[in-house]
Amino acid sequence: MAQDNHKRLVIPGPVEVRKEILEAQTAWMIGHRSTAFADLFARLESKLKQMFLTDSRVFIHGSSGTGLWEGASRNCIRDDRKALHLVGGAFSERWAEISQMNGKQIDVIEVEWGHAHTAEMVAEALKKNTYDAVCAVHNETSTGITNPIQAIGEVVRQYEDTLFLVDTVSGFLGAELRVDAWGIDLALTSSQKAFALPPGIAFASVSDRVLARAKQIPHRGYYFDFIEIDASLQKNNTPSTPPVSLMFAADRQLDDIMTEGLENRWQRHLQMRELTHQWCYSRGFGVFAQKGYESATVTTVDNRVKNIDVDAMAKFMGTKGFSMDKGYGKIKGKTFRLAHMGDMPLSVLEEVLSGLDEFVGQA
Repeated sequence: MAQDNHKRLVIPGPVEVRKEILEAQTAWMIGHRSTAFADLFARLESKLKQMFLTDSRVFIHGSSGTGLWEGASRNCIRDDRKALHLVGGAFSERWAEISQMNGKQIDVIEVEWGHAHTAEMVAEALKKNTYDAVCAVHNETSTGITNPIQAIGEVVRQYEDTLFLVDTVSGFLGAELRVDAWGIDLALTSSQKAFALPPGIAFASVSDRVLARAKQIPHRGYYFDFIEIDASLQKNNTPSTPPVSLMFAADRQLDDIMTEGLENRWQRHLQMRELTHQWCYSRGFGVFAQKGYESATVTTVDNRVKNIDVDAMAKFMGTKGFSMDKGYGKIKGKTFRLAHMGDMPLSVLEEVLSGLDEFVGQA
């Protein structure tokens, strides 16, 4: 049950944050131009490189992941070239819109919500046209789909002048991702999903190829100018004021994740996915995601046959001390999402599913 009127979050971001991580934010403030801050930054970047499985730099930025979408589009797509956006859910749609809002030309491979993109789709598109970048979402939070980023990366690597840009906002630290091995030039994420931090800080692994491209683009903006961010990074710093308290929390959380072990963390998420899927199918629901591409961090429950009242479900679960999701965008109500990401233990997921059983029995 909830304590101190707090409902435990079962929504796909922001997720539940452990008290130890919240308390890490209360460390005494330090100046962001101090040696102490440079030490904190260097520690963080070193740990993040291990988590992204990359030898490239990792940007640490005070923003949401949305900000790094804009940064990626502005720094990686030349104005007289095109990018290829893979669209199949609310968030991949939004990134494509952001590219267009920044004056970039794009083509789109669009799939039905709940379906994945395949390497074959990308290969066919790259044979027909030349693109500055392929922009893909690793884990589409609205539909519960994980795209085959490794296979798509193998295709993109065949095109020397095409960057591979990946949004892993709800995948990073919950679903397998190997930046260097999979040929990813830029992988962006944020704090409030499987990282299990409060919102407000974003991270991106950035290759040398990305910076070389950015240097060819005269109007990169100010706040997300990758060249300026990298210049500060070389001094273990940031161009603008960073969220120092969140960085303290990230430092502590990364220590704990390293203690758990990255591959162990991936495996725990797969175990939670399996438990959730068993519940969905055995209770007369289904899983909205295409078979073989189901997310390890969030299950979008197919409610089209069972058709429970998701508002009533959320209200009932609130009495159990849980804050629940009701679906997202055009599939809200037709689906609802069960987030099993971050530091959630199996025991809490079992408690959530038990509560849902009570509701379904009453519905």
